[in-house]
Amino acid sequence: MWLLTFVMALRAVRRNTLRSVLTTLGIVIGVASVIAMVTLGQSASSRVSDEISSLGTNMLIISRGADRRGPVSVSAPAFEPSDVQTIAQEIPELAAIAPVTSSGVLAVYGSANYNTIANGSTNEFFPVRNFRVIAGRDFSDPELTGGTPVCVLGETVRRELFGAQNPLGATIRVGAIACNVIGVLESKGKSTFGQDQDDFLVMPIRAVQRRLLGNTDVGTIFATVADESAMARTKAQLQAVLRERRRLQPGQKDDFSVDDTREIAKTVGNVTGILTALLGAVAAVSLLVGGIGIMNIMLVSVTERTREIGIRLAIGALGREVMLQFLVEAIFLCAVGGALGVLIGLGGSFLAARALGFPFAIDLVVVSVAFAFSAAFGIVFGFIPARKAARMNPIEALRHE
Repeated sequence: MWLLTFVMALRAVRRNTLRSVLTTLGIVIGVASVIAMVTLGQSASSRVSDEISSLGTNMLIISRGADRRGPVSVSAPAFEPSDVQTIAQEIPELAAIAPVTSSGVLAVYGSANYNTIANGSTNEFFPVRNFRVIAGRDFSDPELTGGTPVCVLGETVRRELFGAQNPLGATIRVGAIACNVIGVLESKGKSTFGQDQDDFLVMPIRAVQRRLLGNTDVGTIFATVADESAMARTKAQLQAVLRERRRLQPGQKDDFSVDDTREIAKTVGNVTGILTALLGAVAAVSLLVGGIGIMNIMLVSVTERTREIGIRLAIGALGREVMLQFLVEAIFLCAVGGALGVLIGLGGSFLAARALGFPFAIDLVVVSVAFAFSAAFGIVFGFIPARKAARMNPIEALRHE
């Protein structure tokens, strides 16, 4: 009975090929939309997480906050070099610590000039921030202690000033001082939000403080923790040390922040997860509309085939056999539409991910659920037309014109 019912259902689908194609189109679009939206959302989330991880492994970012004085918000005092020394001495869990002070500068070489950021730091800056010197070298100890004006260029600065030339050994003007180029950093390219991650140069921190800024302030401190399990404890120790160094009283709000890149990645992941779920829910509406379209077409099909149903019932076919035939037709159409939707959704999301520069992340659970729902819609939305066909009176059905 099952085989015969299936064959009859396929024949009915083939007799109305164009209508069958148009009927499945709603399911195809619905499944493809759900898979594409969720896959792209997860790909974007993966890209953002990778970029946050590329900032550094097990990294803590210590930055000064802001004081609010009435309606006016002013920056809190900068960190001091002694703060960095105290942190390094009192918190042994830190694997590396890199103080950073920055200044916007005009870099000039020959007839080329480019506005960029000069970051003053130590050699710890490169491993902490996950940058690698691919040409030349980093700073020597005499250059760091003496504040010698030497610099390591980010790829964007190198390209804008030197083009195809070799920058090593060249002297550029950074602000008002002459600076010898000793190295070039590996390129990281643009971030998901369009920020150029290579648009800066690095100098010894004392060179930036003395020659560009005229002070000894430290704007930001980057630190990595040796043991990932000690992140929370180390963060609490950092806050305690800085509160003591900055003479904050109990109950007084911190005028600095200590951010964990893992927490940042988790927060961003939660946000992108919510957005992905919303996009998937919106796309699922089209799948629901496709299911309703299946039911409408099947109801029309039952009406058109009333005499056929009457003949089958008159010659001895059981009501459940007629009902099963229409259910098989609906399930077949939805399953085929679901399979095509999976292929189109994965193909479209792959091309979109390539175009946007996202990693292609496939969630097999989402694919399986989307396909299963498409097949289930065949049962849910095919049941009413199938039951209508099974309950027909054979005599009245034969009289139908």
